[in-house]
Amino acid sequence: MRTTVNLDDDVVASVARLREEQHLGLSEALNQLARSGSAHSLDPVAQQQFAQRTHALGLRLDVTNVAEALDALEDRS
Repeated sequence: MRTTVNLDDDVVASVARLREEQHLGLSEALNQLARSGSAHSLDPVAQQQFAQRTHALGLRLDVTNVAEALDALEDRS
């Protein structure tokens, strides 16, 4: 299949590096990078749900509403 695409500079650099390292043609290098990226996106480890780590800091101030928290801190000064 033939198509025209615009590649970002970092992608062009990756393609050039792969072509040089493995002595590949342009299409071969692009296909290899595309397959590598799509295989990574299908990897269940790569798709793990993000979970924010939290720690008790001993704050006695509700910071769920930033504006109210700032007002409360200004009142303490």
